[in-house]
Amino acid sequence: MFKGTSTAIITPFTKDNEVDEDALRRLVDFQEENGVDAVVPCGSTGESAMMSHEEHVRVIGIVVDQARRAKVLAGAGSNSTSEAVMLSKRAEDLGADGILSISPYYVKPTQEGIYLHYKSIAESVDVPVVVYNIPGRTGSNVTAETMLRMAEIPGICAVKEASGDVRQITQILGGRPKGFEVISGDDALTLRLMRLGADGVISVASNCCPGHMVDLVRAASEGRFEDAEKTQRELSPLFESLFVETNPIPVKYVMGRKGYGNGRPRLPLTPLSEEGRKKMDPVLADLGL
Repeated sequence: MFKGTSTAIITPFTKDNEVDEDALRRLVDFQEENGVDAVVPCGSTGESAMMSHEEHVRVIGIVVDQARRAKVLAGAGSNSTSEAVMLSKRAEDLGADGILSISPYYVKPTQEGIYLHYKSIAESVDVPVVVYNIPGRTGSNVTAETMLRMAEIPGICAVKEASGDVRQITQILGGRPKGFEVISGDDALTLRLMRLGADGVISVASNCCPGHMVDLVRAASEGRFEDAEKTQRELSPLFESLFVETNPIPVKYVMGRKGYGNGRPRLPLTPLSEEGRKKMDPVLADLGL
């Protein structure tokens, strides 16, 4: 359903810190022109945590309206099950092709709580649900055992794995049912995971270099690993520099330079520091970005 290259797009803001609809529409066009398979609004990179429900729904609606070829996998997660269900239903009503739902953050539920949370979401909508596991942000991990159990729930079609735990991801790959997709949530690990059988990436880097990420993932999916490794080597400095400070601080700086929004995240995130710019600017220059 969501194999290939998907971009976790930023939410561009105006100089007044409002959603920049023009820039957002141009960003969707830029992604499609470079061949991405899906765009993912309102994820961590899209600053969903710093947007009101009204803004969240508006951004999803704009992206659905603008997309002509790429699928729209709408971020609609929450640490509250009822809120996640509400956002998921709104995204479905707007025409999203699927829901990306982050594991409940801050509250640290048990594995049974995580299972029941996703079961409730999947039963509330008729579009596919992608589980988003990122323990570094949520404070809790979706174990391989729980993930494989959830993979049997009708409607749960994939996991975006950003735990960084290759052993855990390998367990999921080895035990998943037919048709269940495992998608990398970490640009730098994408090639390694695809060698193990993963199905693609939901990428931060493809905000600014979607064509490069499409080339990397396509080469890996076709078994052309030498070509994929070449692209990986070229992009490795970018992958590293995009996390010199908390995501999406660096990528918003890059996209602001490219004309998509004001280049700044909302508080409590801050603009890229001078030290961060000194690390990032040479990488951008080397890549022609």
